[in-house]
Amino acid sequence: MSLEQQINKAISLEKKGEILKAKDIYRSILKVFPKNVRVQKRLEALNILKQINNLHPPQEDIDKLIKLFNQKHFSSVIEQSKALIREYPNAFVLWDLMGATNQLIGKPDEALKDFKQAIQLNSNYENAYYNMGVVLLEDYGNPIEAIEAFKKSISLNPKNAKAYNNMGNCLRKLGRFEEAITVLNKAILIEPKNAIFYRNAGNVLAKLGNLNEAIDTYNKALLLKPDYPETYYDLSFSYNLKGDLQKGLQLYEWRLKKDGFPTRIPKDHLIWDGKNSILDKKFFVYEEQGLGDTIQFVRYLPLLKQKGAKVIFKVKSKMHALLKTIDEDIVFVDRDPDDNSIDFETPLMSLPYLFKTNLKSIPFRESYLSADHNKIISWKKNLPKDNFKVGICWQGSKNKIDFGRSFPLTLFEDISKLPNIELISLHKGEGEKQIENVNFDLTVLGNDFDNGEDAFIDTAAVMANCDLIITSDTAIAHLAGALGYRTWVLLKKTPDWRWLLDRNDSPWYPNMRLYRQKERDNWETVFETIKKDLKSLITLREN
Repeated sequence: MSLEQQINKAISLEKKGEILKAKDIYRSILKVFPKNVRVQKRLEALNILKQINNLHPPQEDIDKLIKLFNQKHFSSVIEQSKALIREYPNAFVLWDLMGATNQLIGKPDEALKDFKQAIQLNSNYENAYYNMGVVLLEDYGNPIEAIEAFKKSISLNPKNAKAYNNMGNCLRKLGRFEEAITVLNKAILIEPKNAIFYRNAGNVLAKLGNLNEAIDTYNKALLLKPDYPETYYDLSFSYNLKGDLQKGLQLYEWRLKKDGFPTRIPKDHLIWDGKNSILDKKFFVYEEQGLGDTIQFVRYLPLLKQKGAKVIFKVKSKMHALLKTIDEDIVFVDRDPDDNSIDFETPLMSLPYLFKTNLKSIPFRESYLSADHNKIISWKKNLPKDNFKVGICWQGSKNKIDFGRSFPLTLFEDISKLPNIELISLHKGEGEKQIENVNFDLTVLGNDFDNGEDAFIDTAAVMANCDLIITSDTAIAHLAGALGYRTWVLLKKTPDWRWLLDRNDSPWYPNMRLYRQKERDNWETVFETIKKDLKSLITLREN
């Protein structure tokens, strides 16, 4: 076989995809003709092709995987990605895609390993840094490390608007609101028609207390995406915080259309519009969200009874004993009734809207729950008799809205030194470990305090024996308010909507006084004011 025939055969094998056979022919030719430039170039091209192929599988294979991913055939994506990786071990794109899939199927550890492998193979692959940031933020709850991943992604692609957006969300979670809005504005500048970016910017502006600007920003999001329940929901808080309850509560109804919102959606034929007669009708109401919300808004149930309804309230069984004190005729259950047995239904937190609540029409401003009389007497025997008794609580459950609400127990140290004062812990759950580290007198009611089947029964009775309750924004605050006890609530600079802005009283609880941060994260000055006011209160009592 002539030289030319050998070369043509090798080229033919190339075209058939038989690369190894083609390379063997080229190598055999070079043994005889080591300076054949044509053959050298063909062999070099095949070596380069191998390198490329090791990094990048055929585009049609990638396209198939992406199609499977979009169709949510995640097991197939994982299976086929692994098969391709065996053939193309350096294909960083495959590792990245597999990581994104593992995150979606609830395997963040695997996802993180995949993204790190993609980065190891290609340290300049910005998409893997971005995806790694998403896992760190959403699955690990680690905004600090997530920020670094997003920063790296942005350094490789300054036009990555999603990375700016997610970095802004990280900064918001860390309470670094000024930085967050700067970063989110960069995302908006790159993609000015992305409704999500405007919504996130609105959330940060609301946290800064810039409510009018927040409202304008939310409305920009709604212009781009009119059917956007999450934005309407967020917008409702700004109006409520401003005190415009009628507007805010109406918008709050959009929560029922949010993806994954934890509440039952009323059947169309059972929805009450607030106008239809409910006389002698069975009216089913069900709790939603936190214990504090339930305590605050259970006050609306008697209004349904006043309209002649037979009220059934679904709530956790542990809450029944406490909440039954609002009205003995209201039926409390812990499961859904048969739909055929009820005439109307609504979630509890829709009642303020249905009753057209404004700041002047809030019902039951005074106490509407009661502590157990026998429990009050029992606890009275076990508590100090003469000192000024202050029940305290410093931390609520850590959840998505907890950031900045709690404060360290140690801040009560100076207050504990006031003469004739007795601090009593009303705390349960998270934050209790702080008690071990205090260097001041604190009455702790024991590990079995309020550990029975009924929630808050002992807590309510202890409160009845206290001269004052001092608490952070927790269910304890709402319990004290609902019982009508004198309560001081400590609030972060921009609080939850129900506390409004720039006032030291609460339209929901007349016996409550609000102490607000003047500077974000600064509780020290708040406690200085509390100590001063407490000294005056004790002096007044003694006189």
